[in-house]
Amino acid sequence: SHYLILSGDQLYRMDLQELLKQHKESGAEVTIACTAVTREDASQLGILKANKKNEITEFLEKPGPVKDINDFKIPSELLTDRRTKGKEYLASMGIYVFDAAAMEASLDNEYTDFGKEIIPSLIGKKKVNAYIYDGYWEDIGTIKNFYEANLDLTSLTPKFDFYDEKAPIYTHMRNLPPSKMNFSNMNQSIAAEGCIITNASISNSIVGIRTIIESGASLNGVVCMGADYYESEEQKRQNAEARLPDIGIGKGTIVKGAIIDKNARIGEGCRIGIDDLNRTDGDYGHYHIVDGIIVIPKNAVLYPGTVI
Repeated sequence: SHYLILSGDQLYRMDLQELLKQHKESGAEVTIACTAVTREDASQLGILKANKKNEITEFLEKPGPVKDINDFKIPSELLTDRRTKGKEYLASMGIYVFDAAAMEASLDNEYTDFGKEIIPSLIGKKKVNAYIYDGYWEDIGTIKNFYEANLDLTSLTPKFDFYDEKAPIYTHMRNLPPSKMNFSNMNQSIAAEGCIITNASISNSIVGIRTIIESGASLNGVVCMGADYYESEEQKRQNAEARLPDIGIGKGTIVKGAIIDKNARIGEGCRIGIDDLNRTDGDYGHYHIVDGIIVIPKNAVLYPGTVI
């Protein structure tokens, strides 16, 4: 009798049963999960105007930094300690509960975009309520947000807690062995399962599944996504014949401030991001710069001695 629509590029922990419960008790036909944000963050999000009964009366998609949106401030009746620390606006989390009839009616048109078309078309025609979520929430749909949210997990007191036994986070079971660290130094870093790290220095970094890091390598502020498979000895022999680096981080390579996507082959002695330059965003062939962050794409090959 209800549809629950979730977004796939966010990091949060929400009891969806509570969301559904409020939807039913309020008599709403559509409920939009919202979070309180600052004026700066509101400029790039879909923001909602709600009355003291949690009813949404207006929607504005990405108002930008200049537009006057004071009318969209959270009503005093809905304020809490968390919502008064500069977070005075409600932003849509891209999480929705629909009554079946409301969903069917909302799709009986030419609209294709939820945030820009479908939701605004319902306000004033259907009873649309806000469910205000006060927990941690981060939209990781941009390179910058994805990078910063990942690195925050390596801090001493991360904003998001993966270690809460009362509300565990489930993931795909890969049946990989624990990671193996040989003669290495790791500081404020997280290593997923199946890694083999030898004589390396790793700081403030995420090391993804099956990552192979060779002797003398150094990572600082790196989000390494890992690999989809291990290479066999025969595959490595063929790599050597073709002068192709093995999957992973080669000997003596130094990487700083970068995202390395899966199955990347980074050869020996590479220097990536070590000069702290202000880099111009763009596509540079075998790598990208996005928001000043170096991105090594999936299946990329950086030959020995590459400097970025």
